[in-house]
Order: sequence, then C-alpha cells, then structure tokens
Amino acid sequence: MGCQQVQLITLQILAILSSVAIAAQATPAIAKPGCDDHCGNVSIPYPFGMTQGCYLDDDFLITCDHSSIPPKPIYGSNVNVTKIDVEGQLHILQYIAYDCYGGMQQKTSTRYFNQPWLNFAKFTISSTQNKFTAVGCDTYAIFRGYKGDQVYTTGCLSICESIDSVVDGTCSGVGCCQISIPNGLRGINLTLSSYNKHEGIIDFNPCSFAFVTNQDEFNFSSKLYRELQNKTHLPLVVDWSIGKETCEVAQKNQTSYACVDKKSNCYEPDSTTSGYGYRCNCLEGYRGNPYLSGGCQDIDECVEGLHKCKKDCINTVGNYSCPCPPGYHGDGRKDGEGCQDIDECTDPRLNKCKKNCINTEGSYTCPDQSRVIKLAVGLAIGITGLLVGISWLVFGFKKRKLENIRKTFFEQNGGPKLKKLLSGREGSTETIKIFTAKELKKASDNYNKSRILGRGGYGTVYKGELADKTIAIKKFKIVDKSLTEQFINEVVVLSQINHRNVVKLLGCCLETQIPSLVYEFINNGTLFHHIHDNNKASAISWDIRLRIATETAGVLSYLHSAASTPIIHGDVKSTNILLDDKYTAKVSDFGASRLAPSDQTQLSTFVQGTLGYLDPEYLQTSQMTEKSDVYSFGVVLAELLTGKIAFSFDKPEERTLATYFLTSLKEGPLVNILDDILVHAAEQLEKVANLAIRCLNVKGDERPTMKVVEMELEALMRKVEI
Repeated sequence: MGCQQVQLITLQILAILSSVAIAAQATPAIAKPGCDDHCGNVSIPYPFGMTQGCYLDDDFLITCDHSSIPPKPIYGSNVNVTKIDVEGQLHILQYIAYDCYGGMQQKTSTRYFNQPWLNFAKFTISSTQNKFTAVGCDTYAIFRGYKGDQVYTTGCLSICESIDSVVDGTCSGVGCCQISIPNGLRGINLTLSSYNKHEGIIDFNPCSFAFVTNQDEFNFSSKLYRELQNKTHLPLVVDWSIGKETCEVAQKNQTSYACVDKKSNCYEPDSTTSGYGYRCNCLEGYRGNPYLSGGCQDIDECVEGLHKCKKDCINTVGNYSCPCPPGYHGDGRKDGEGCQDIDECTDPRLNKCKKNCINTEGSYTCPDQSRVIKLAVGLAIGITGLLVGISWLVFGFKKRKLENIRKTFFEQNGGPKLKKLLSGREGSTETIKIFTAKELKKASDNYNKSRILGRGGYGTVYKGELADKTIAIKKFKIVDKSLTEQFINEVVVLSQINHRNVVKLLGCCLETQIPSLVYEFINNGTLFHHIHDNNKASAISWDIRLRIATETAGVLSYLHSAASTPIIHGDVKSTNILLDDKYTAKVSDFGASRLAPSDQTQLSTFVQGTLGYLDPEYLQTSQMTEKSDVYSFGVVLAELLTGKIAFSFDKPEERTLATYFLTSLKEGPLVNILDDILVHAAEQLEKVANLAIRCLNVKGDERPTMKVVEMELEALMRKVEI
C-alpha cells in the first residue's frame, strides 16, 4: 500500500470521527435553556426573548400576542415582527403613508391622509436594505430621519398624466420615485401631498402612497395604485446591535460581553455612528447563534456543496479537506492546483510493468506491444474515416442552416408581403434591386461609424461606395412587428413615386436580421443644416430658399394628387429635405408615410412625427390627413423666413416656431423676425409669410391644399426669373 493511500485512509477515519462527534452534539439551540424560542411561526433567537431572564436586556424584549391566530411577536408598543436574524436584522411591518382624495374607494374632493412615524431607542433603520419610495401620479413625498439631535430631510417627486406613461419595474419619477436613506437613523416620519388634488387622474389614481420598505421585496407596478388602497403595512428591515461599546471595550468585561461562544468573534457593523455597538459572528466554517454557549455549530461543506474540491471532499471540524484519489497529486482545490494525473510510466518505481507501460487517467496499463500496434493502426483508420464523414455532414449542415437563416430573415423582414405588394404594381420590381448582405457590408466598410450620415427614429443611414456609384444605406433597427411594417411601408411608398425631387430608392436587402434600404446619395446635406449652421446660412439666398420651398411643395402636391395612389408623407421637416450640389431639393424619409385609398381622406394612426412640426389637429384626433403635411410645410416656410429651429426649450411660452411666428406677426412687422441675410425682396417675403400663416391655421379645413401652395410659390418664382 502506497504512502498516498495511507494518508487518504487516515483522513477518511478522521472525517468519520469528526462526523460522529458532530452528530453526538445536541441540536443547536437558538434561545436560552428553558425559554420559548417561537411565537407563532416566527423564531425568537437570543439575545431576543419573551420572558424575564430569556432576553439580554429591555432592548431585546419581544411580546407574544396570543390573541392573534397564529400568535404574532410584537416589539415595543405595536411593531409587528415577521423575522429575527442573529446576523443583526429585525424584519418588521411598518405603516404606509397615504394621501387620498375621496377616500380609498370614492371619487370626490374630500381628502383623507395620514403621516406615519417610527422610532427606536437603540436600533436603526437599515440604509442598505431599505429605500424611501413614493407611488402616485400627483405626488410629492417628504422623508424626515432622526439621528440623535440631527434631523435629515429629503424627498422625491412622482408625476404622470396617464396610466399609459407608467413603466413597470422602474421608479424614475414617472408614477413612482425612490431614493436611498441616510445611515444610522433611529426614527423616521413620512409626509405626503399633491399639486392638483389628483384632478384628471383620479379615475385610476385617487391616492398617493409613501413608505420605507425592504427593496428586495418591492417591485413597482401600475397595479399598486389599486392594490395599495387595501394595504396598511409593508416590510421594513431594522439593524440591531449589542450595547454602545466597541469590541475592544466590550471584551474587557467578560461578564457582560455578549459573544459567549468560543467559536465566535466580535465586529462593529457601523464604525461611522458613535455608540452604535457591536455584533457577534460565528467563525468561518461554523454557523448558528454566537450569543449562546455552544451556539456555533460546524458546517458540513461537503454535504451542502459549499466546498471548492476538484474531486473528493472530507469534512473536518470547522473546515474541510480536498484529498486527491490514488494516481493523482496536487492540493485538490478548484481554486488551486486541483488533482493532476501522475504519469506512473515515467518512473519505474511507480509501475510494475516488465516492458511496455501506457499511462491512463489515474492509473496505468502494461499491454502487449503487438496488440498496441494493431490497436493504433485500427484507431488511425477509424478516426480518419470518421473525420471525413463528419466534415461532409458539417458542410451540408452549415449550407442548409445558412439557407434556412436567409429564408427566415426574409420572412421576418416582410419579404413575402413586400414581394406580393410590389408584384401588383407595374414598374416597381424592374427598378428595385435586391442587394446581398455581403455587397452592403463591403460598400459601408462593415458599417464603419465614420460612414454614418445620420440617425432617425427607424434606423441609421450609412454612406456606401459601389463600383459605379455612391449610395446611402438605411439600416433599420427592427425590434418588433410595428417597425417591420414601417420598413415595408417605405419600400411600397417609394416604389410608387417617380419625381425628380424625391430621393430615389435603388433597392433593399432582406437576408439579414436587420433589413436595409439603398438610396441614391445626396451629397450636400440637409436643409436644416444649411439654415441653422451660421457658416452655411449665408450661402442660400432668398432666391435659393424660394426655389427649395417651391420644389418641396411640388413633391407634396404630387404625393397628394398626382401619384397613382394618394400618399401622405407624415413627417415633413427641414431634416428630411436633402440638397444636392446645385441646392436642388430632394424629399426623403418616407418611413412615416401612409398610402391613402382614393375613397378615404384621412387615416387613423398612432401619433408619430417630430416636435414642432406636428399638426395640432392630428395631435388631438390621431387622424392624419393631407392637411397635416400642409401644416408641417408651413413650419418649414417659417424656418426659411426666420432662420429659427422648429422647437426650442428656451422660451416655455413659445417653444414651437409656429407659435412664435404667428404671435410675432400679430404684434409687429415681418422684418422684426426675418433671418438676418434676407434683406431684399420685401414683397415676396410678405406673400410667403402670409402663405405660411394660412398653412399654420389650427383648423385643417381652412388650410390651402398643397396644389394651391405650389401654384402660389411657382407664381412668385416666375417673377424672380423675370
């Protein structure tokens, strides 16, 4: 028998003796001898107790309320305890603050509210496990914390206008807000109020709520607006400790020193708060109640899976060992050397072979040499044949998998639907090319960030280089079926448009997870940048601006009346008007467009568009009409005249250019708001301003059609040419 085997057997004998010794110990107690250790379903570990002599001092007295079924433990006068951890946590139920208008179930202006408080003489409210939270859509909550003579005041605000704006799982200020609380607080007080008495939201949120609760047991949901009306308490965690002394001071008086078990130590959980006290902890390898003699019991890491042994595990008192089996060497640990195989064949002293020796995992064999040669040849032939067969299988599998992936992406990206829609429209499939993913990847230099031309609501546009032309690649960021519809919509819309002032669609790619559209490249940027960039604005005179406006109006007029099926653009703005090197307008981004059947003058759709350009009538009714494009074009005219952006946060009362433009013209002459470079053509400027005013009419029926707008602008253009 080898030395290693002797060591292994010795360790196993020690482990058996250790297990016998541990099993012989009594079941570890959590309370002092002769004391009740439960109240109802809640364990009451020492230093807490319920009768004289069973608790450390008055700070740890628990009263068991037997009038409840089951009985429930009470701390102090009325604090309901749900769990006590010897690690230093007291789990309780604390009152919720509420501020209701019409009571919990009514909808009147009557107000009902409370202002709960909680105070401990010795213990502190845990700042690591609790957070202050307020729930409501017209809510501001005040938190006051007390730490000796110090008072900490903080709070948070929660606002929302509808249940649809609330996002479950987050407390960022929309329907719910949440903040951390200071460390070492012995008392708290909560106050609630509102701004508008919950007017306009009382149907779904008549009440505001505030509470300090265990963050691990709280998950925000809009359902809480109703559920909290039927709750009075939520869980809260309190930190407890022994006395007011540090460990060093407490250990000098062994009579009152609480860490009585020999396998325990003392630590200070909060060294930042004076007089916080200390706690006791079982040493590593033990668990239990360190406040009782014999309370810390050995942990069997091997049985509980708490070890880091690579192979065998043997439990010892307060620890464990990781011996390697015969045929291996090392420390046996996963975080160390582990168990390495011993090559007995390299050392004649470790094997008993006469001639040949073959090492195996954990052992060795002594085979006949002729059998070894035959076995090696047979294995070589078998492995070669197996590898050839596997290679063919893998090649065929990868080929089929690639074909299936391309087919799946084609279907996911709306390929069948798009093909069906285009096949019924003459001329569409002849002009639109289906690009491969490889072609577009090469053209965009693997979608290099330096190639990005712009980003929009539906994706990112990259500059690409083909052998014969420069292109623009619009890569969609599809995450749901609604954006797939936007992709199909843009292809169908653009396939029906044949106009010199519309960005031409060259093709698309459907064989990747994210589909792409390919357009002609317009090299001179957007109208927005030329108007609002001080270095470029002076380059576009009034004559150029008037021509751009006329060309854009011509496109919209064509879409509304001359196209085979009327089309509403839906997102007319200066960033969607591109310019070539001759400042010719090219209208782009038809992702929000809608085909309007000939027997239908308006379309119902969820509200989408860009702030500052949105038709106010569309915002109220969600009905997109051709007059929605007229309003947006009116904002573009105002941009061309004033050189100002369509939406700004600088002036809260006049954030939109439309409001600023209309108000300014009522209060003074046009010259007061004109762009600095527009110093001539006063008569034309006045006529265009009046046209913009008509386009910006709040009532859609009173706005001109784009055909009328085009004709009036063309008339002004003819005067310029004369």
